[in-house]
Amino acid sequence: MTATAQLDQGRVSKREFIQRAARRGGMPVKVVQQAYDAIIDEVIDLVQSGNRVTLTGFGKFYPQEHKGHVAQTNFTQERQRGATKEVPDYKVLKFSATREVNKRLGSTGD
Repeated sequence: MTATAQLDQGRVSKREFIQRAARRGGMPVKVVQQAYDAIIDEVIDLVQSGNRVTLTGFGKFYPQEHKGHVAQTNFTQERQRGATKEVPDYKVLKFSATREVNKRLGSTGD
């Protein structure tokens, strides 16, 4: 599958993203791969610890708390019996882009 075909589907794989970033930055793919892995791991570790990570001119990553709730189990015989399970409180990773980024995408949010 070509890069154009992947983009036409509206999705870019991690591999394609890294290759494109390497071309744009004139760097070896291996270096960009290492930087990508380090950046993603660092953002996740910081947010997991309750921090907000602000990348000036891009946006911020932050944790959002969700309260636990009761949920139906998967579509199995158990569900037919009305089985439920308790989902404990949990965090999710959220991202908020800067106005500048949103403007580049064509949505001002105003």
